Amino acid sequence: VRLVESGGGLVRSGGSLRLSCAASGIMFRGNIMGWYRQAPGKQRELVANIDNFGRTNYHDSVKGRFTISTDNRKNTVTLQMNRLEVEDTGAYYCHGRTPDRDYWGQGTQVTVSS
Repeated sequence: VRLVESGGGLVRSGGSLRLSCAASGIMFRGNIMGWYRQAPGKQRELVANIDNFGRTNYHDSVKGRFTISTDNRKNTVTLQMNRLEVEDTGAYYCHGRTPDRDYWGQGTQVTVSS
């Protein structure tokens, strides 16, 4: 299984970024795909996830600003991030949960300046 993130970068507060995760070796059906983030000195936290029925779950701080989606044909997971805030800064990790184990990408950095 391989999860490869892309789309991170530096953006000013109020701006937008789109993160993408290319997944190989893992099927979305029956599994949960998601994004986590980790800010310096803080624990890794769930940002959003989605199951194969399209049901989503978001961290309270990103509700109404972020949207998670999957493309089953391309096997990608996308996180559209709008109205970014300085507090959204951190390393963002793609995550896949199967019945057997969890899988993680290498992470992509998102930095939001004021």
